Amino acid sequence: MSVNRCIYGLTATLILVVTFGARAYEVLQGPTELIQYDPAKAASGYTLFSPFRGENTYLIDMHGEVVHYWPYPDWSIPNSEAIEKHARLLEDGTLLRGVVDKRNRGAMSGARYQLVDWDGEVIWEHGDERPDVIPHHDFRMIWNPELQERTLLYVATTAISHEEAIAAGVNPAGRDDISSIPDGLVEVDMDGNIIWEWNIKDHTVQDHDPALKNYGVIADSPGRMDPNFGGGVSGDWIHINSIDYNAVLDQIAVNNSAFSESYIIDHGGTFVPGDPDESIRLAASDAGDFLYRWGNPCVYDAGDCPSSIDEGQSSTNGHQQVYFTHDIQWIRDREVGPEIGDLPGAGNFLIFDNGSRRLGQTFSSVLEFNPYDGPMENGVYIPEMDAGHNPPVGGMGGGLVGNDTISRQIVWSYRPPLPGAFFSSYISGMQRLSNGNTLVCSGGHGHFFEVTPDGEVVWEYVNPVGNQTAGEYGIYTVMTADAGDRFNSAFRCARYEPDYPGLQGRDLTPMGQITEIHRAEVDRPPR
Repeated sequence: MSVNRCIYGLTATLILVVTFGARAYEVLQGPTELIQYDPAKAASGYTLFSPFRGENTYLIDMHGEVVHYWPYPDWSIPNSEAIEKHARLLEDGTLLRGVVDKRNRGAMSGARYQLVDWDGEVIWEHGDERPDVIPHHDFRMIWNPELQERTLLYVATTAISHEEAIAAGVNPAGRDDISSIPDGLVEVDMDGNIIWEWNIKDHTVQDHDPALKNYGVIADSPGRMDPNFGGGVSGDWIHINSIDYNAVLDQIAVNNSAFSESYIIDHGGTFVPGDPDESIRLAASDAGDFLYRWGNPCVYDAGDCPSSIDEGQSSTNGHQQVYFTHDIQWIRDREVGPEIGDLPGAGNFLIFDNGSRRLGQTFSSVLEFNPYDGPMENGVYIPEMDAGHNPPVGGMGGGLVGNDTISRQIVWSYRPPLPGAFFSSYISGMQRLSNGNTLVCSGGHGHFFEVTPDGEVVWEYVNPVGNQTAGEYGIYTVMTADAGDRFNSAFRCARYEPDYPGLQGRDLTPMGQITEIHRAEVDRPPR
């Protein structure tokens, strides 16, 4: 039986209209937990999520009842988070999670990665102890085909000096200090040994200093990044907030959220079993350059950039497709393994476009794109500009997509025509399900929903775990105007269907809603 609950609040009547015309409520304010569920159309299973301002990773059933939860480490301090973004349930039933202890290590303390058994006991842990390396954001347990075993892949920044940044091609442009922490990737085996490493600083091209070895024409070097685009990089340079791995191709997808584009890099061609030094050398060489990039051809002088038009009264987005992104991923049905599987769209990419850096009105969307020339298994990519674009089309609700040129590599999208519907300014993600539906995490508001290929919302849930108040974590039955963005946020969510190996033999007896189990609704923080 379909479950529906009325939505209350000042903005709760905003209608989310998708490309295909279906409608659903956007829950910026209103009741939390289960909002709607259509068993005939939704993919049954259990949904995993880790509230940023909470104390547990939760596994809930389709009715929003908790069937299991894993406590976070007791490391929290006010206005901080013990969980480092999210957790994943592996096929052996263990939970892989990122955690961060900020009590004594400062705001830049890096993530540690743990395997936790069903009872919450930590059975394996890895932390990068190098003082100039800071693990953060995303991580994956992958299947290394050369080793025929699991390894851990994670994002990490590496500190470099002012002089090293200049040598990498960054134009100081009058700045006295451009020391940086450019982002990269680290792979370790299950003994914690570093076996492969890649960093963006080794894959740059610049056109301001002919004396440097990476001097060249930007448009002629699509396999490298121009560190001086948009006035020059700073901090972690590209801010990698998501990665994915394809064991069939032995390639890695990297999301550059700073420039709103994603890269594919060759892991297999840069990895030498048993020789970490050679692997790291190869990854830093031309062999570690981008095989493919997608999202913003303006960055490498291949397409038109966004710009204001009509004397600033409107804007055009040029050939840019996404505007601050999260959760780049290949569509596949294995959390860890050598196969892609046969999910609808298997091998294509999904990406969450937050849209918060779009010129003009902002809105979020989920995009699926197919970049291949032939079958995915061949690993041949069509450059995004060569694939072509469809001309601008009119949009409802003020023409939100009226000035967009749409890449022909996009094969499906879920996007609203109204500016106030379905928007998360940061974090967020999605997952393709076995029935062809897509599970979406609109992370800024802890809003999880499942949509059909035609854009009909068939399951909807709002995270009830809100921000800390007076040292306690709030559990709320209703989100009010006090909530706002980030109050009950969650980085991602994941659906595990009933036959998932990691759930077999587990006690999944419903315990009740989170608001019933952890009843702690406290006063709202002062405005």
